Amino acid sequence: MKAVRMHEPSGISGLVYEEVPDAAPMACDVLVKVAACGITHNELDYPIWTCRAGHQRTTVIPGAEVSGVVVALGPGTAGLAAGDEVYGLTDQWRDGTAAQYVAVEARNLAARPRTVDHVHAAAVPRAGLTAWQALFEHGKLATGQTVVIHGAGGAVGSTAVQLARWAGARVIGTGRGHSRSLVTDLGADAFVDLDAERLEDTAREVDVVFDAAGGQLLAQSAGVVKPGGVLVSIAAFPPFGRNDATEIFFIQESSRAQLTELARLVDEGHLRPQVGGVYPLAQAADAYSAKAAGGIAGRIILQP
Repeated sequence: MKAVRMHEPSGISGLVYEEVPDAAPMACDVLVKVAACGITHNELDYPIWTCRAGHQRTTVIPGAEVSGVVVALGPGTAGLAAGDEVYGLTDQWRDGTAAQYVAVEARNLAARPRTVDHVHAAAVPRAGLTAWQALFEHGKLATGQTVVIHGAGGAVGSTAVQLARWAGARVIGTGRGHSRSLVTDLGADAFVDLDAERLEDTAREVDVVFDAAGGQLLAQSAGVVKPGGVLVSIAAFPPFGRNDATEIFFIQESSRAQLTELARLVDEGHLRPQVGGVYPLAQAADAYSAKAAGGIAGRIILQP
């Protein structure tokens, strides 16, 4: 099969489109024919050069988000069948989805949204799971509360805006000025242009801050969280050390139940997947470079 691989941890410059051994499902896996693969530019910098058992890997196929069709089952696999259209987030310790086929643990997949195509379905898993877990598992966001979402124009942030709106929260998005129309169109009640406006002039005593940006903005968030509130970040460990608020840094995990709920929200029109560009698999290096350059809202998608 064809895939994109790295033979050393050299980032985007090390991506090679080449023939690789066919993926094969192990126990409790399914083999998925990849229709679309979502990528995150900095995933190439993740600690992916050892397998879960701790052994050094000699090659890596990147990509974690997938939408496609089940074509085979591994021994002992239950709950899915050949022909099922699925989507999900794969295990970064194994070869990924930037390939024609990928072997995935069945528990990491769910039936894909039916009202969108594979390209848009592949834009949901990482952003959707991250936003869901940040807002509802860690932030405990509830109807009537106020949430600030940093990086609201990005793939994760734009998903968080929609989920928070669906949950009945008041939503304040932050980002660069060019993101204002997208963020407000997705349901934010207010938007802070960080190039021209001050966060504290719009956001005060909020219940939850969800940070997908990091840096100085994360430090500034100390002043807008109310006592008893929550600051959740996927960019860095929150630095402000308040003892009257909760600070959380986390990395998303796969969840079939949450993927199923996200698919339902897509099909019911509450969640619009954001696609920033679609590239052939053979042009993966160009796709990663485009996303790394910044300014692209939504997820970049590869198609075999």
